[in-house]
Amino acid sequence: MFKTVEDNIQDFIKARYGMFIHYGLYSSLGRGEWVMNKELIYPDDYRKLANDFNPENFDADKICSLAKKAGMKYICPTTMHHDGFMLYDSDLSDFNSVKYCGRDLIRELIDATRKHGLRVHLYHSLNNWSASPDAVAALENKKDYDVFIENTFARFKELVTKYSPIDVLWYDGWWPFDKKGWQAKKMNKIIREIQPWIIFNGRNGLDGDFGTPEGHISAPEPWRPWEACITHNDNWSYVPCDDQWKSSYQLITMLLTVAKGNGNLMLNVGPKADGSIPEEAEKILLETGEWLNNNHEAVFDTDIFNFNLEKRGDKRADWSHTCVYSASGNNLYLTIKFWPGSELVITGLETAPEKVSMLADGVQYEFDYNPENGKLVIKGLPEESPGLRPVLKVECTSPPSIYRCGGMRTPNAAHPPYDPCPSDLQWS
Repeated sequence: MFKTVEDNIQDFIKARYGMFIHYGLYSSLGRGEWVMNKELIYPDDYRKLANDFNPENFDADKICSLAKKAGMKYICPTTMHHDGFMLYDSDLSDFNSVKYCGRDLIRELIDATRKHGLRVHLYHSLNNWSASPDAVAALENKKDYDVFIENTFARFKELVTKYSPIDVLWYDGWWPFDKKGWQAKKMNKIIREIQPWIIFNGRNGLDGDFGTPEGHISAPEPWRPWEACITHNDNWSYVPCDDQWKSSYQLITMLLTVAKGNGNLMLNVGPKADGSIPEEAEKILLETGEWLNNNHEAVFDTDIFNFNLEKRGDKRADWSHTCVYSASGNNLYLTIKFWPGSELVITGLETAPEKVSMLADGVQYEFDYNPENGKLVIKGLPEESPGLRPVLKVECTSPPSIYRCGGMRTPNAAHPPYDPCPSDLQWS
């Protein structure tokens, strides 16, 4: 267990890949985790769903085993989403899984994560649509606000006390208050008095110990620890007709993107109403895990290796049609997107290569390198791709650096790497 917050943060940075799990009463309706709000299902009617809550196929050991085989290092389940239904035993509310199905699903998951050597991250909403008074009443009336905030603090204190030790407390649902309204400094202080090593995201109004870009993968500038939160299909919770699964090819691309920015990918899975993981999600996660098992060097313990379209600064990477770059120490990794045939060419490599090999099997390949233009030609590759997203490891004499620009040679005058106009990529 961590002795300090800093130790915990460093372990979080190295984790790289985790599983987000959205599961609750909303899973039985199959219309998204916001269904109570979006369809205006009032608390008394929503509570009736709990009578039929039956997670008969919710298998914590199987979920954590899947995460482990997928190459993940942590689990983050929704202990309570905005609807207020708790997946754990609570003394503060009987609107919980133990009351309605006799199972503490969070306890089961935590026990399984520890068995499988995974980090424990817990999501818990600040909001609570089933509470009385709720956040709307708290916004309108000071007396109701005091009761609502007191109840919110009590929930978090109970959670981190009951399930100690945990690594991360993941806030969400901060409508309608800012950090002052949530009394965020006091909130974090009280929780750290219970678990001094715990780290927080920034969704109670404070910056938190790490950033949480949602639905996109963007390393913060200036850099700080971060975690991209991405759905595996197009919904957080189970929606039966949503078959828009991101393929193993896409998941590998996302993992390489977070690796280049020294961040984490928290990929969401929404179990079915009975608690089972959708078959297609499981299949794709296992495919990705097999790739990671053979090519983990290209993703884990990597250095920041990004680039800037307008100015170079201290950036030392570039982009390619053929491959995705990542780096660690003196090693450059070329994860092939589109297999080029028997030769692969990259240019602008400013560091001399010493050895080129296939990361999965160690087979070495001949190469030519021109230090004047940084052109590296790797020869004798198979005509056909040897498998899903193969990775070539280029061992260099020093930390690798790649520089190309929008011209056919690097100008001797000051210049932007590519287009000098502000990028429109932020709007895409």
